[in-house]
Amino acid sequence: MTGDQIEERSVEELKELAARAARELEEASAPEILQWAADTFGRKFCVTSSMEDAVVAHLASRALPGVDVVFLDTGYHFPETIGTRDAVEAVMDVNVITLTPRRSVAEQDAEYGPKLHDRDPDLCCALRKVKPLEEGLTSYAAWATGLRRDESPTRANTPVVGWDEKRQKVKISPIARWTQDDVDAYVAEHGVLTNPLLMDGYASVGCAPCTRRVLEGEDARAGRWAGRGKTECGLHD
Repeated sequence: MTGDQIEERSVEELKELAARAARELEEASAPEILQWAADTFGRKFCVTSSMEDAVVAHLASRALPGVDVVFLDTGYHFPETIGTRDAVEAVMDVNVITLTPRRSVAEQDAEYGPKLHDRDPDLCCALRKVKPLEEGLTSYAAWATGLRRDESPTRANTPVVGWDEKRQKVKISPIARWTQDDVDAYVAEHGVLTNPLLMDGYASVGCAPCTRRVLEGEDARAGRWAGRGKTECGLHD
């Protein structure tokens, strides 16, 4: 069955499909999970990537060559992150789709005042990440993330296949059961592109104003919105 022949499913059918897959694929390997996604959804399936690394994009490209890889360009990214996106697009068998917010940074500053990320990071993330992704995923039935259970307590219960109630889509986290060692081993074995900042003390790479290097003993997400009660951008709520 090709991507053009994948049947249309109702929301209820998708929810049931996600619940069944969560049970049946819990012990499956990442390639098996992504092959299921490719076979089930075809071109109605995409990968989202922050360009911290290209592990899930690489895995997905082997199951579905030319898979759409969705990247959110918030306007606040490190140059290294944009460079990683461009390199992924150049060397991997994927179709990179860059989403941008409705307002440029300058337009947002004019409407909300400068440095909204310092004063109200939740609103900044909503405007520059959550809303653009919601709009960008409209044509897909399922999307894949690079979430891992070992990254932070807030991600400890991430299912390999779940239901995204907010967007009414199947949400797939094929490397949810992986550890950082698993990621490192896959990167080394396959020569997968990674963001250069990972070699410079950053364990998780987000927008430049809200990301710092992590200290010894901190979890991988500790460098995001440091000093605030915020731990997630809202994409995975």
